[in-house]
Amino acid sequence: MTMVIRRIARPLLAGVFVIGGIAELRDSRGHAKTAHVVLEQLAKRVPVEKPPSNVALVLADAGVKIGGGMLLALGKAPRLAAAALAVSLIPTTLAGHRFWELRDPEQRQLQQIQFTKNMGLLGGLMLAMVDTEGKPSLVWRAQRAGSKARRLQARAQRAGSRARRLRSGLRVG
Repeated sequence: MTMVIRRIARPLLAGVFVIGGIAELRDSRGHAKTAHVVLEQLAKRVPVEKPPSNVALVLADAGVKIGGGMLLALGKAPRLAAAALAVSLIPTTLAGHRFWELRDPEQRQLQQIQFTKNMGLLGGLMLAMVDTEGKPSLVWRAQRAGSKARRLQARAQRAGSRARRLRSGLRVG
């Protein structure tokens, strides 16, 4: 049953990102203007000699949204795709839905709803990021492999000690 839900939920969650990425490709200059405030603040904090243009960053974001959305929808590397989409969603939300700066109550409410919707999408992406599909996580598997390797090493050391004792006993007798 949960596999059926995953097959339905992933494309539903991913669709908004694919559509958004296509919209960014079609109007990259308009999106770059909207993102200007956040991108300028980011440029001040990231020590880069010559930062890429805002349009180039918007195009990269569009690629992440389309590529990550398609991967998530198809169930290919869904945890990685969800993580990439989550990283992309945060600056997009901060740039596009700055409701706290608006004076018009109607526009403010509209942007606050969009901001909250994006936070809901972020929550869905976070769930997708931790969904191991019933399989143990990579961390658990790595820890288990390490424990197994330590047990095997201890056995080998004990066996080596026994062999040395046997060899030394044979020489004396």
